Amino acid sequence: MKTNRLEAFSDGVFAIIITIMVLELKIPHHADINALRPLLPIFITYILSFIYLGIYWNNHHHLLTLCRQVSGGIMWANLHLLFWVSLFPFVTGWMGENQFQSIPSALYGGVLLMAAIAYYILQNLIIKMQGRTSKLAQAIGADLKGKISPVLYALGIASSFYRPWIAGCIYSLVALMWLVPDRRLQKVLDSSSSE
Repeated sequence: MKTNRLEAFSDGVFAIIITIMVLELKIPHHADINALRPLLPIFITYILSFIYLGIYWNNHHHLLTLCRQVSGGIMWANLHLLFWVSLFPFVTGWMGENQFQSIPSALYGGVLLMAAIAYYILQNLIIKMQGRTSKLAQAIGADLKGKISPVLYALGIASSFYRPWIAGCIYSLVALMWLVPDRRLQKVLDSSSSE
């Protein structure tokens, strides 16, 4: 089975998740600038989650571009990833509404951790199907960022019970780490298109 239906479905889910998140931003009832102050924590978590969704969507696109075919296991692994990503609006809203308090911050990190694990499973199933000598396997390599991220999420979850603002900094650090363009996949995609 080709990847186009899986990509189209996933793109639709990502679009819906972003729509749900933006609809959670409440419009102030007053026209002065002070009316925006209570919305600041919600807006900050929205920005962070929007960045994470962009990172997942971008990496998911590159991953499926290098995937030649899809199996039932890959479809279920993709659905597993989409499940965790679909929880972003809930944990984003809860953490923002409660101004980064311990439990919402820990749950936010838990969802980020589970999404990272789900992505890792999807990536490894595709590599297993295509073989260790595939272009995707070569591009992923040791996957240092993919291994460091869950550790940082766990640190963020733990720190949310002591200093929730540290958890927010850790989650932002991981997002920043992934925002730096990953040239490994792009290099393989560019070499594939020139062949």
